[in-house]
Amino acid sequence: MASKGQLKLLTDFLNIPDVKVTHFVQDTSLGKILSVASLTSEVACPHCGQMSQKIHSYYSHLIKDLPMNGQNVYLQVNKRKMKCENCLKIFSEPLDFCEPKRNYTKRLADDILNQVKHSNIKSVAERTGVSESEIETMLKDLKKSLVGQKPQDLKRLGIDEISLIKGQGNYCAVLVDLDNSQLLALVPDRTQEAIEKVLLSWGIDVLSGIEEVSIDLWRPYKTLVEKLMPHAEVVADRFHVMNQVQEELDNGRKQTKKEVNNMDDKKKKTAKLKVLHHSKYVLLANSDDLNEAQKSQLEEVNKEFPKLQKMHELKENFRKVFEESINWFDGLLNLAEWLKQSAELFPKSQGTIRRWLVEITADFEQKTTNGIVEGINQKIKLVKRCGFCFRNIENFELRCLLAFQN
Repeated sequence: MASKGQLKLLTDFLNIPDVKVTHFVQDTSLGKILSVASLTSEVACPHCGQMSQKIHSYYSHLIKDLPMNGQNVYLQVNKRKMKCENCLKIFSEPLDFCEPKRNYTKRLADDILNQVKHSNIKSVAERTGVSESEIETMLKDLKKSLVGQKPQDLKRLGIDEISLIKGQGNYCAVLVDLDNSQLLALVPDRTQEAIEKVLLSWGIDVLSGIEEVSIDLWRPYKTLVEKLMPHAEVVADRFHVMNQVQEELDNGRKQTKKEVNNMDDKKKKTAKLKVLHHSKYVLLANSDDLNEAQKSQLEEVNKEFPKLQKMHELKENFRKVFEESINWFDGLLNLAEWLKQSAELFPKSQGTIRRWLVEITADFEQKTTNGIVEGINQKIKLVKRCGFCFRNIENFELRCLLAFQN
């Protein structure tokens, strides 16, 4: 039997406010079992609010806590049932360190959820001895705590999407606080109705405070912003506009390769294909990011294929329009000049830019980019890779939100 001094040390080591250790045993199968009791004599009645000292009965509750020295720790709580002297109703005393109807402490749940941030449910369950179903329950409890939470001081909202299953067109919408690089919501259904439901749940006070919304080139997003936040500036994200130009350049590369493959002169065909080999990256990447070997390869491509050289030059000029324009008017003039020069080689991009001209030129003033959203999307993709054992989309959504919790 532990001495009073040992029990006091265990109480201090346990470090749970208003709780003392009354007994201690080492169980060969479970680990350390600490019998604990509350130091508070009065408990507030949940029905009428009256403080009560009258004990109706006791019952035992075994709760798993954080491990000590690599061994499992359980708290054997001698929990009291109280009888209210005012309304005469019987109730169980609440435990500040444990959620109702849970067999683990809050701090153990916090520790497990923190581990899930960097791993997956199955691995954490195997490593800690906490079952997968318990971890999923922890995630559900987290969801309940997040439900009803509204974004605070949200000024700039980013809306984008991510593919849940690559190549299958299964998208979900991503809502982001651009100023704080914070994931606000992951909407499993990318439809306008589903996103609208989430936005409306934030309340008119939040929506009316949003000054700017950055979107990709998907018209339902614009329609939704105009409907719910008519006062907000809609900014077409330059990341997606740039992708449009890069895609058209890459199509030009593919068409050039196809033409080379149709050449009759095998010697010339082989030489030209050698120059085109692995040329996609050097053509699409920012020229400033290329190393010396890649720059040399780009020079060869440009020398051999004048059309690709011109398209690459226009692509680089388009990037500079966004990077170097000092204000809205300057950006508009630079973009107009680019449109004039690129009409023949970038017809698809021309059409997109003209349709979204107001939203694209807004970027010159706001200097907003969904690059923050793209960074968050990359983090979500990492979650997706290690979240293979999530059993449903709700747990995946929670796992993503958890990854951005402090």
